[in-house]
Amino acid sequence: MRAIVIDGVGRISLRDVEYPKPGSGQVTVKVEACGVCGTDVHILRGEFLATYPIIPGHEFAGTVAELGPGVSGWQVGDRVAVDPGVFCHNCYFCKTDRGNHCLNWNGIGVTLPGGFAEYVAVPEANLYRIDPGLSFEQASFIEPISCVVFGLRRLKPMAGDHALVFGAGPIGLLHTQLLARGGTASVTVVDLDPGRLALASQLGATHTVQAGAGQNQALHELAPLGFDLVLDATGVPSVTEHTLDYVKPTGKVMFFGVNPRDAKIQISPFDVYQKDLEIYGSFALRYTFYYARDLLTSGRVTVDPLISHVVSLEEGVRAISDPESFAGRRKIVVKPQE
Repeated sequence: MRAIVIDGVGRISLRDVEYPKPGSGQVTVKVEACGVCGTDVHILRGEFLATYPIIPGHEFAGTVAELGPGVSGWQVGDRVAVDPGVFCHNCYFCKTDRGNHCLNWNGIGVTLPGGFAEYVAVPEANLYRIDPGLSFEQASFIEPISCVVFGLRRLKPMAGDHALVFGAGPIGLLHTQLLARGGTASVTVVDLDPGRLALASQLGATHTVQAGAGQNQALHELAPLGFDLVLDATGVPSVTEHTLDYVKPTGKVMFFGVNPRDAKIQISPFDVYQKDLEIYGSFALRYTFYYARDLLTSGRVTVDPLISHVVSLEEGVRAISDPESFAGRRKIVVKPQE
């Protein structure tokens, strides 16, 4: 079968690899759609937790192609999305309901073969049924929505909060939708791209601000005392560093975007102390697939406007190695069977 393989930092190719026979408790999934995530780019650049060589791709959906020994409750042809987090269920963190910090953590598409392939073998426990009304392209968003749900369940927005989101890429726009529909009084979105800001307005943003010279004045006019919630969905250190400039006393800040592993920022501990601030991280997801699937199936979250390109595995190599070369890029979805 064909798969995209990252052999090491900066080394990526499309080639033939062995078909993955399912082991005990596993199924082989025929991959129908796999979204390109910023994490895939970080893996290629050596900025994430991956092991090499690796078939990347952790945002995917498809159909059950083959059942391994001991698998029950599934049939060939079942439509599924796959949670990429593989936990040992035995270590301290697993046994204290913090599986995403499993001491033996693995990730499909990060340390285990992933979805930028025609087929992938995954644990039965990681399968989730998807509604026949969802396209596979839509269902590939269940994983990123799950991450957003996990982050917001940690952040705990309150009714009436004023929220500020940096970044109007797919993740920022998913946050925007859930915040706007979750009782916030306003959601303000900041981005460099006017087209992305226009889409943010369509998806529920109350205000949009173009990043740049007039950003500070515009944000301070919108919220003279600051915002209750400030969330970075860019993963750009210079943006992350300044999130605390816009949060009001007793407010909350979340670092959601994936910054490079070696990035450093400066913050004022006095400001954190004096303003009674709360700072959150949010790593991956933790048993939030059902919530995400149901939000998508019910139409409470819309993803079609987020898809800018649907491409083949051949073009998927370029989508990971040079995503900026896709004009008007939002979410690129790879169709391995085409």
